[in-house]
Amino acid sequence: MAAREHNPVRSGLLLGAGAYLIWGLLPLYFLLLAPAGPFEIVAWRIIWSLGFCAIALTLTSGWRRLGELARRPRILFTLAGAGVLIFINWQTYVYATTSGQVVEAALGYFINPIVLVFLGVLVLRERLRPLQWAAVGVSIVAVVVLTVAYGAFPWIALTLAFSFGLYGFVKKRVGGEVDALSGLTIESAWLVPVAVAELVFVGSTSGVVFGTAGAGNTVLLVLAGVVTAVPLLLFASSARRLPLVYIGLLQYLTPIIQFVIGVAFEHERMEPARWVGFIVIWAALGLLTIDLLRASRTARAARASQGVVTRP
Repeated sequence: MAAREHNPVRSGLLLGAGAYLIWGLLPLYFLLLAPAGPFEIVAWRIIWSLGFCAIALTLTSGWRRLGELARRPRILFTLAGAGVLIFINWQTYVYATTSGQVVEAALGYFINPIVLVFLGVLVLRERLRPLQWAAVGVSIVAVVVLTVAYGAFPWIALTLAFSFGLYGFVKKRVGGEVDALSGLTIESAWLVPVAVAELVFVGSTSGVVFGTAGAGNTVLLVLAGVVTAVPLLLFASSARRLPLVYIGLLQYLTPIIQFVIGVAFEHERMEPARWVGFIVIWAALGLLTIDLLRASRTARAARASQGVVTRP
């Protein structure tokens, strides 16, 4: 019995780790797509994501469910807003990874948990606990330090953090009504005209690479849709199995991997002031982690005192 009770958590950890591992390794994948540029990569990512979703819907008999959602304007337009935000996130991220700015992209995802707390105050009018306020304050100091270190505002990191944070908030509005596959399908469908416009722009300027740089490059561009959809589906499955505390800890895997790729593989420069900025951000994340663990322990104790059995 005990082994069976732990299985959902174990499988959730594996699924979540798989999602964050894929997201962390994406910089290496996008570099393999050269000579395709960031606009073309994102365009094919959208188109082939929709193709992958169509196949997945067919295999899972999900078309009826999608049709039901498509007849609900509130959900359609909410997912259109989500599509705009994820497009901004994808375009910024691919630009960063293909232009030698993987470390700043990692910074964006290190900042993201703090941005979520910040947005909770602004959007949901939540009241923060003292450690959460401390984490927000420390992160603001880190952004100031990094701005001075760069000599420029870290717009890539903040665009990634805020676009993904807002995307999560928009998705939360329909989270109980829309499954991951249907949601990604509708978002991708909304973005197809944008993808076509990008391909027209690329074709009229530098030229479209797809189909001209060898079979390997073409296959990798097609698989960009799979690489986009699979971690989202893994994450959705993981989130249904895991307590929030585990999701909160797993999310650090992605920026850690990205940071290692930027420093160890791409040999991006890390001046002392830049290290200071990252250390300050890590300190803020440490405060958030302590707060998350405390809140989880308090919630478990409260449920236990009411006679509710909780999973670990």
